[in-house]
Amino acid sequence: MPASRRQIREAAFLLSFEKLFRDDPLEDIFESAKEVDDFEFDEQAQQLVRNIYDNAEKLDEIIAEFSDKRAVSRIPKVNLALLRLAIYEAIFDDRVPVNVAISEAVKLAQTYALSNDVSFVNGVLGSFSKSEHVKDKADDKK
Repeated sequence: MPASRRQIREAAFLLSFEKLFRDDPLEDIFESAKEVDDFEFDEQAQQLVRNIYDNAEKLDEIIAEFSDKRAVSRIPKVNLALLRLAIYEAIFDDRVPVNVAISEAVKLAQTYALSNDVSFVNGVLGSFSKSEHVKDKADDKK
């Protein structure tokens, strides 16, 4: 049975989070993750992780723009993985509406992050959602 978009997103988040702790190539991270019995992911999740890492510099610039109180280097890794995922989907994935990307990231934060981190992620993404970055995506669809 094919994975749902939510399952793909969650797997991509977990793999991206793992990558933040390791200097290993993504393919090595995928291989070691396949050895974990309870963790399933498919090629779509792997491609989403690749896309996030191919655009990490741009994503981090956007995060820095909306993270008034913390430099990107000081953002907890769980939050950084969530923010990169949400902003990537919001800007670069035409199949994912901005509000869905944000809502799904906040749901993941509620599962994996501390309560004040959920507020931080929600705040950064809320500011981002009102920005020119999002308006540019809407203009591109016209």
